[in-house]
Amino acid sequence: MQQVNIHEAKTNLSRLIEKAVGGEAFVIAKSGKPMVTVSAYAPPPDPARRVGFLKGRVEVPDDFDSMGGEEIRGLFEGAE
Repeated sequence: MQQVNIHEAKTNLSRLIEKAVGGEAFVIAKSGKPMVTVSAYAPPPDPARRVGFLKGRVEVPDDFDSMGGEEIRGLFEGAE
């Protein structure tokens, strides 16, 4: 793994970043002492979707689409 000092890293940051993105991680050192490792960012995997995790635990009434229809219509149209 390539080691560069802080001054060199600042001077060549764009080039070093391109190398890291290409899979070549590098170490930034201060006075020859390794300080940090720079590598390409790897986003965390998407959490697994939990489709159906409430199956059998929740019941949707048959009239779900029309529940409270008259009350809601009254709120929009004004109660008579």
